[in-house]
Amino acid sequence: MQERYRTVAREGVHEIEISKSRFLCSLAPAATEQEAQDFVRRVRGEHPAATHNCYAYVIGADGGVQKASDDGEPGGTAGVPMLQMLLRREVRYVVAVVTRYYGGVKLGAGGLIRAYGGGVGEALDALGTVTRERFRLATVTVGHERAGRLENDLRATGRAVREVRYAEAVTIELGLPDADVDAFRAWLADATAGTATLELGGEAYQDAPGGRPV
Repeated sequence: MQERYRTVAREGVHEIEISKSRFLCSLAPAATEQEAQDFVRRVRGEHPAATHNCYAYVIGADGGVQKASDDGEPGGTAGVPMLQMLLRREVRYVVAVVTRYYGGVKLGAGGLIRAYGGGVGEALDALGTVTRERFRLATVTVGHERAGRLENDLRATGRAVREVRYAEAVTIELGLPDADVDAFRAWLADATAGTATLELGGEAYQDAPGGRPV
């Protein structure tokens, strides 16, 4: 698995106008190819009168799934430039749809490539991106008498606390980079006088520290 990847910070739309044609770039995060395809259908449904609804998406932290469509524009002038822009900006798990309302002035192949690719680039700038990193799911179980202080210490040291559940004991779910597991195990034993247990789970991705929209 990739250690980290970048994706669009949020769903949104950015509009540009070129030679009287309107280009609306709709961007969204997409966890799966199905989500990407659903987004494309939704945008098409919102713009049934548009001249074209071209799209591109990249799914997988390694960019393993890549698709693009010119939706009636001359071959290679819309979907491919959009996809190339996503790859050039190194964003993943993302879908882009550029909706064009034709304004009566032909742009030519070069103009179309710049409009579609540039529209995606401007939308990424406008909406921002975030970096996500791979981590190991971990569950800490601890007694009630130590739980409050432990949770505070975890948050104070920048640990990614995901959920806290209270029952006979308190379970705290968090994310740990693989490289930190041994050090965290030692820290936990010291912080709780050996009374807490640590159980490791599967792997997933979360926002990296400092990985705010940029």
